[in-house]
Amino acid sequence: MDDFTPDQLARGRALRRAQLPWALGARAVGLLLPLVLGLTPAGAGLVSWAGGLFGGSRTAEVLAGVAALVLLSQLAGLPFGARLREVRRGYGLVTQGWGGWAVDQLRGLALSLLLGLPLGYGLYALTDRSPDGWWLPAAGAAAVLVVLLSFLFPLLVEPLFNRFTPLPEGELRTELLELARRDGIRVREVLVADASRRTTALNAYVSGFGATRRIVCYDTLLATADPRETELVVAHELGHVKHRDVLTGTTLAALGAALAVVLLGLLTSWQPLLTAAGADSAADPRSLFLFAACGALLSAVAGPAQCAASRRIESRADRHALELTGDPAQFIAMQRRLAVTNVADVDPPRWVVLLFATHPTTTARIAAARAWTAA
Repeated sequence: MDDFTPDQLARGRALRRAQLPWALGARAVGLLLPLVLGLTPAGAGLVSWAGGLFGGSRTAEVLAGVAALVLLSQLAGLPFGARLREVRRGYGLVTQGWGGWAVDQLRGLALSLLLGLPLGYGLYALTDRSPDGWWLPAAGAAAVLVVLLSFLFPLLVEPLFNRFTPLPEGELRTELLELARRDGIRVREVLVADASRRTTALNAYVSGFGATRRIVCYDTLLATADPRETELVVAHELGHVKHRDVLTGTTLAALGAALAVVLLGLLTSWQPLLTAAGADSAADPRSLFLFAACGALLSAVAGPAQCAASRRIESRADRHALELTGDPAQFIAMQRRLAVTNVADVDPPRWVVLLFATHPTTTARIAAARAWTAA
């Protein structure tokens, strides 16, 4: 804790305390809404009503029900997202106006509908074709879809929310490409994301596979960090590539998606749940919100384990950055800069880490760097 001034520590704690009720509220609503609609006849009634607006056919019920689910989920989360944004704005972390934020919400809604409508249609096509064994082809399709989306995300989704321009020729670009070359990683290009349109936070990442792989730096990072600190942030991200974290993560996510579908198959075949949801079977479109409720519950249960796995992966990427650069002093300086600029609580309570943290705490990362130096 001696790495930060009392004011810096207090500021990070204050932001965490101000955000926490709204973050917890968003989590609670995201779980309670599908549970209430999925474990009572209310969800079945909503599907029937929405489908009736478009003719009342089975297809109309499926597509209108999916649209209602997506829209309700987004609307329920809006107050919490808006309040979190306002809290962060008070700490100088948000630069985007409300108009830009609203456009982002609409883009997110459109993307959710673009994915959700065909997925819902495909799911109920399978349940109609094979009411008892639908989950087997659905599990395989879910795994394939996760892999496909992981590949397409940097090419199709990222450009919807950020503009990317090549980093101009110069010493920093040369150093970053050389860093990747020394690490044995093929990188197509170095891009700059216009993150400053939304935030003052600092970050960088490596996205894509094979020929599409590129280093992406926030323009905020390039504007405020010195080149050596930028190299260390990128070295950490290269660690994820070196250890195949994206490939491993995608594989595990695909297997997890397949397992989730199998569990959904078991849960939605249990008659007491179907009765509570007001549905006759998993093939009945009125079971849509029961699927959503079971999915939300599985996601909530798996969340802490996913966070713990992510923290271990991030710790390994930190070690990789230290080994690649051999500069623990600058690594520690970089962690300080990230924490202060992002107004991080450098040592939050353990339960907050368990529920929310995908990265080790700043104090843990600095301590690990000093332990690496001593070793």
